[in-house]
Amino acid sequence: MDLTAHPWFFCGIGGSGMLPLALILQGKGAQIAGSDRSRDQGRTPEKFAWLESLGFVLHPQDGSGITSAEQILVASAAVEDTVPEMVRAAELGCRRMRRADLLSTLFNAAPTSIAVGGTSGKSTVTGMLGWILTACGRDPTIMNGAVMKNFAGPDAPFASARVGAPAGPFVSEVDESDGSIAAYRPSIAVLNNVSLDHKSMEELRGLFGDFLARAGTAVVNLDDAESAALASRASGGALTFGIGTSAADIGVVEGSVAESPLGISAMIEHRRTAERHALALKVPGRHNLSNALAALAAAQAAGVPLGDAVRALEGYAGLARRFDVVGTSPDGVTVIDDFGHNPEKVAATLATLKAHPGRVIAFFQPHGYGPLRQMGTELAEVLATRLGAGDRAILCDPVYFGGTVDRSVGSERIVEMIRAHGGTAEHIPARADCAARMAELAAPGDRIVIMGARDDTLSAFARDLLARLT
Repeated sequence: MDLTAHPWFFCGIGGSGMLPLALILQGKGAQIAGSDRSRDQGRTPEKFAWLESLGFVLHPQDGSGITSAEQILVASAAVEDTVPEMVRAAELGCRRMRRADLLSTLFNAAPTSIAVGGTSGKSTVTGMLGWILTACGRDPTIMNGAVMKNFAGPDAPFASARVGAPAGPFVSEVDESDGSIAAYRPSIAVLNNVSLDHKSMEELRGLFGDFLARAGTAVVNLDDAESAALASRASGGALTFGIGTSAADIGVVEGSVAESPLGISAMIEHRRTAERHALALKVPGRHNLSNALAALAAAQAAGVPLGDAVRALEGYAGLARRFDVVGTSPDGVTVIDDFGHNPEKVAATLATLKAHPGRVIAFFQPHGYGPLRQMGTELAEVLATRLGAGDRAILCDPVYFGGTVDRSVGSERIVEMIRAHGGTAEHIPARADCAARMAELAAPGDRIVIMGARDDTLSAFARDLLARLT
């Protein structure tokens, strides 16, 4: 596919899945323009100013940017046909591509393609693996849904992508929520876990099983029962990892795990070769140790010696909004910004917090009314059972930026279920009022965690809350 033969237009160019793809496409020489509802609404103006500084031409989301039948319109599957760009493209006869179709086309054309799949941990494993391959001189292209701190800086504050050599590996997280995972044909497929999120468990088992079957090599988490049960679908063979099972190919030496509030360490063991290497991560939580094992196993499958990969991983700086410590107030209240938005991610974040002393105030902004209906029961159980008697959950209304979604059932239902499970929770509809309430509740030694997805303004909300406490 000649990427430079036509101009491209990205509808929703600031989105977590669209922005890195636009960066990669531009890095390959394509001409890119775009629009975004968030830009029109004045949210995260610094992101769009940065894109314009890179040469992206941005338009209001009113159809005015679609001017020629030569343009190719890229949009996610969630974009409705009534959006002005979609209407105008149909009128002009522009070619349309789903975001996932474009990404899979680029991915499948790479000489070595590494797909990171699973319900949780995809962005972290992608960031870890991308950093290992970069530090080990493999010059990868990386497609991530989160800003990678190793690649971020004053000139690249939203570095959710890296453009590498044409002959280098292509590393990407792949999404099961819209079924687009079926479009990828990976050299190496990583399956981190399988749990309820956007689809039923039956659908997920089918999608992830087929994902492993299409791969040259599968990398599978044996700690996760659902993933382990799918390992037999790996037609090209499986390399396994896990913390809690001696059956895994790559694991940890029993008794070697040591946790701190901001990191975790362990002795890594490759049981096929009897290699052992000490690893000290700069990100906390056993879930991140599991993510590290996934990245190390994938790097091994890509030909990187385990010792080299472990040494590289010690320099991994983390991702924005993944247990991202915003700061601590003068009287000792710590604010943490986190992407937790489904039951498994929220559970991992709360487990990391509860491994150390101090009360937790967990703020949660649901990332949509649809997902809340799908996983509300499980989410309420996690918020009730993973928090202690003195902890508190606070929920505002789900994020909503327009569209025709049914908004009849919201966060108040989740709070009722949390209370029914014995937890302590409050529903405060407006997010600004939640900030005032958390500032009122906060006491020295508390940890306040801000959780949610699909809303870049949550990071600013966390920073503003810290400023209020200072």
